[in-house]
Amino acid sequence: MVSRLNPYLSFGGDARQALEFYKEVFGGDLALHTFGEAGQQGTPIADHIMHGLLEAPHGFTLMGADTPPGMNHTPGNNFSVSLSGDDEAELRGYWDKLSAGGAVAVPLEKQMWGDVFGMCTDRFGIPWMVNISRPQG
Repeated sequence: MVSRLNPYLSFGGDARQALEFYKEVFGGDLALHTFGEAGQQGTPIADHIMHGLLEAPHGFTLMGADTPPGMNHTPGNNFSVSLSGDDEAELRGYWDKLSAGGAVAVPLEKQMWGDVFGMCTDRFGIPWMVNISRPQG
């Protein structure tokens, strides 16, 4: 898979409705995964979106999720830039450069869904997410 760069939007509990709306606007295929599917069944956020991916015709990609408990949701500041793919060396190189002189919120390491993931804010205040997909097969 080629690495991709796209916006990642955060929502305050209405990610499903927002991403379904964007699907109506742009068309394409929408995949939604809940916190319940990720092991948080029976919690107040079980039906909230942990990760959503809209792949629209013409090459548009939009990702989004509901803000997890313990993190602030601030409309107007509710976005990150996402870098994702399966070329570990390439993506780790981007991570090293983006996080240098910035702040790391989530270290780039293996996560419960099996991918390597990290979150940082670069030295200019731009929030980044880097996801290295686990090998398929």
